[in-house]
Amino acid sequence: MIRFVSTRDRKGPSCTVSEAMLKGLAPDGGLYVPETMPSLPASFSISGGVADAMYQAIKPFFEGDELENDLEEICHSAFNFPVPFKDLGEGRVLLELIYGPTSAFKDFGARFLAFSMEKLLMRRGEEKTILVATSGDTGGAVAAAFWRRNNLKAKVLFPKGRVAERQRAQLTTWGDNIESYEVDGSFDDCQKMVKEAFMDKSITEGLSSSNSINIGRLLPQMAYYAYASQLYLDMYGKKPVIIVPSGNVGNVTGCFWAKAMGSPIERIVMATNANRTIPDYLESGEYQPRASVKTLANAMDVGAPSNMERLFDMFPTFEDFSQAVSARSVSDSEIQRTIKEVYDEDNYIICPHTACGERVRRDYFQSCPTIVVSTAHPAKFDTIVEPLIGRTVPIPKNLWEIIQKESYAKEIGKDYKELF
Repeated sequence: MIRFVSTRDRKGPSCTVSEAMLKGLAPDGGLYVPETMPSLPASFSISGGVADAMYQAIKPFFEGDELENDLEEICHSAFNFPVPFKDLGEGRVLLELIYGPTSAFKDFGARFLAFSMEKLLMRRGEEKTILVATSGDTGGAVAAAFWRRNNLKAKVLFPKGRVAERQRAQLTTWGDNIESYEVDGSFDDCQKMVKEAFMDKSITEGLSSSNSINIGRLLPQMAYYAYASQLYLDMYGKKPVIIVPSGNVGNVTGCFWAKAMGSPIERIVMATNANRTIPDYLESGEYQPRASVKTLANAMDVGAPSNMERLFDMFPTFEDFSQAVSARSVSDSEIQRTIKEVYDEDNYIICPHTACGERVRRDYFQSCPTIVVSTAHPAKFDTIVEPLIGRTVPIPKNLWEIIQKESYAKEIGKDYKELF
């Protein structure tokens, strides 16, 4: 059985993957990582489709765990939507992670976590309140996944004035067991409130997190990279460079885990927006988190990425990190230019986050076998995209149904105690 330990003390107490999911954050404030990284099963195959492939990739982490016998059912229930490639020609592929219930890649992790937690809590006769800070898409995916789940409530925190209107609708139209809080601050403030709540011993027992700090969010993200890289190798005969739009770096950490498990990935590249914390670290050798900057790719507006703890755990020295990790920053003007270029040249519409990845591909990896991760549906960013391409972006049925519902949100300051 694989045990999970804190990034801050690998020699400290360990726990199972189910316990790590329920806790969210390690007691010392660190993030859970496996004591040893397993390999993909020798029999790993994508022939059974994406849900089956993701189940195979996640399974080694659950051997001997209390959810081991439920895992296949959870995966097939959670990952019940397509994960296609969009081929732009010459080995240039977009991995479309945009067809879940809230039209963003966050649906994979949120649904897996919700379905897993529900089974665990009902079996144990316990209840949990989920805290989630969001810079855009995470909160919507969590709200949709946890809505009306047994033994679970969720409190969603988002920064006032810093999410797109359609994103805001996805955060605030649920009711029932979902509470939404509009924080007078940045995403980093929201994330800080969640961490502070977890460190408050008077309330932490009944709390868990569904941010990418939760291991249950990360494992599905690892799994779709295992699937996608093998699919690319089968289709094109080469290992791909994978370019991942990155903010809180949970998604790209999943990619690094997939590579560490043996997935056929040539290289991993982060595409950030104007929040340059990671590119600056690679240039200077000094890691300096800072306040986030507001950009068109708002779900990536993160100045102090939580999952850097997991990357530092994998690559503990600057030499290790700089050899394994690449990162490029993309400005708002470059985002706009890329959205227009892709539409004009490929007759394809992308969101501002995907545009960051595509800009990096066009500028640095044009001649390489590449996968750019498409992280959100462009209809969520209509006010940015439509003026650039000169047409209306079709709204997916699931998104349209959400934005028609009544909105509920409570405005609060930056004190986590206002949540309770």
